[in-house]
Amino acid sequence: MTTADDAVSPAAVTSGLFARPTKTTGWKSWLTTIDHKKIAILYGSTALVFFVIAGLEALLIRWQLMGPDGTVMSAKVYNQMFTMHGTTMVFLVGMPMAVAFGNYFLPLMIGARDVAFPRINMLGYWIFLFGGIFMYSSFLWSSAPDGGWFGYAPLTSQPIALGALPGHGPDFWTVGLIFMGIGSVTSALNFIVTVLNMRAPGMTLLRMPVFVWMIFIIAFLTLFAMPPVTAALIQVYMDRNFGTNFFNSAQGADPLLYQHLFWLFGHPEVYILILPGMGIVSEILPVFSRKPLFGYRVVIFSGIAIGFVGWGVWAHHMYATGLGPAALTGFGVATMAIGVPTGVKIFNWLGTVWGGAVRLTTAMLFSLGFIAMFTLGGLSGVMHSIVPSNAQQTDTYFIVAHFHYVLFGGLIFAFFGGFYYWWPKMFGHMLGEKLGKINFWLMLIGFNLTFGPMHLVGLRGMPRRTYTYGKGYGWEALNQLESLGAVVIAVSVLLFVINIAVSAKKRVPAGNDPWDGRTLEWTITSPPPEHNFDVIPEVHDFDDFWHKKYTEDEDGRLVKLTVPEAPSKPHGHIHMPSPSYWPCVLALGLPIMGYGFVFKAWWILGVGVAVLMVGMTAWAIEPHTAEENH
Repeated sequence: MTTADDAVSPAAVTSGLFARPTKTTGWKSWLTTIDHKKIAILYGSTALVFFVIAGLEALLIRWQLMGPDGTVMSAKVYNQMFTMHGTTMVFLVGMPMAVAFGNYFLPLMIGARDVAFPRINMLGYWIFLFGGIFMYSSFLWSSAPDGGWFGYAPLTSQPIALGALPGHGPDFWTVGLIFMGIGSVTSALNFIVTVLNMRAPGMTLLRMPVFVWMIFIIAFLTLFAMPPVTAALIQVYMDRNFGTNFFNSAQGADPLLYQHLFWLFGHPEVYILILPGMGIVSEILPVFSRKPLFGYRVVIFSGIAIGFVGWGVWAHHMYATGLGPAALTGFGVATMAIGVPTGVKIFNWLGTVWGGAVRLTTAMLFSLGFIAMFTLGGLSGVMHSIVPSNAQQTDTYFIVAHFHYVLFGGLIFAFFGGFYYWWPKMFGHMLGEKLGKINFWLMLIGFNLTFGPMHLVGLRGMPRRTYTYGKGYGWEALNQLESLGAVVIAVSVLLFVINIAVSAKKRVPAGNDPWDGRTLEWTITSPPPEHNFDVIPEVHDFDDFWHKKYTEDEDGRLVKLTVPEAPSKPHGHIHMPSPSYWPCVLALGLPIMGYGFVFKAWWILGVGVAVLMVGMTAWAIEPHTAEENH
């Protein structure tokens, strides 16, 4: 399959420097692969590594706050841990994990053999990986970002000479996020073009699985949300390093401009993170309830509504900044309104489970946990739409509790459900259900022990973003409980890692369709072949695979049909694009350029530009396929 980013002249060089790698196995193949499934595994495994790192940072934070007058970390180190934990969870775990699931399953679910732009797909992964390494390399210079994961100006934008935040932490943060934003946009464009142009025959938009729809929606959100925050990050870098005055109030600028630009990205970002989780849960619940999704079209249009209304609620993060009654009223109403399509989805999920033949597998437990925890987070979110209430809570741990119930209770629970649901398809063997259920219950208990008491300690006045507190405020016991919960979460994640290792050793075969699934990915082998489908399927209905397996008798009972076996071999040669190492080379130029920007070493910047240009040029002129005998 030749795609737009693969097109080259037939006269392109086929040997020497620009010869194509042809190996599809071995560790070297992972450096050059453009198979969307391998890229998804790279995204997912890398995001899991960053998840563990962010978890260790969280444990250090909870250790520091376990008792009054904590001395585990200095204020500076605490601010670095706090900043990097939030940045990592949002940009290096949440977004890439959504891309991982989207990369693997979106093409399979729509009956495609690949994504639209395979090499650009790989480029996005390398930009993500190098961006994360670049940001964490700041610790080597004792200059880790320490201005909060939101990086508010003018704290982060004060010129280095004034020493507002000494060191290069804000520079690493701004430059790193700009580069990672480039990677996010490449993935978004890829998903949009793939969905619009590569669906199987008969796969209309309203026959697509809900998960595909949610990825489709967040792709548009990402595409339009990244420019405002990119502009803000560039302005911060310019203020800090070149004396511009984008956020300098002494020169007539308005520092609130930064908050508007950041949250104009930041609140759609919340739904960029949560909508993939909603899509995963919408696939799991029908399978383990043995019922079609209740109100399929309502779920789809609710997701679209969340995407639209999400652009009109950003200033509810700014109620304490003095925007005035008109603005506060408008954003308060919009914040209440966005709860409607979210609530509709919750009732649709409950309607799917109600009356079904429910199987409480690990994936199902995580999905039900998602509904419960996300609902609790949503209820406290509605409280924040009320301006006087929000003004009292905004700088307390009540807010920390709220967004962890939404993002961890929603996003992470859904991702773990997705792991247990789709692991057999990805690797051909099952994850252990016994360990999986222990993993779930420990995570559920640890989660509520950690973040439940934060509501109470916030209502008692404990401020967020503080590295220590004194005795006598009544916060000690609650903080100890939170720290204990964090340890329980860590144990649950460790159990998941152990489950992966044990299952890989036992390798209990999964078969093609271990869960009696409803969507197209269950029609092919586990794991799928490189080309996905020997013959592109024809789709005649929503949940097409289910309708090919079952019908109903006169009494409404399911009757199993004989499913025709897929052809053992494809009809004729299936052409797939060949591997390439140039996306990696091109992406490598970005962190090199980043060091030049951070340290204002223009020769390093020049080296980075040179590497980038070599990668870009070689990519443009290399042949898009290996010789036929390969």
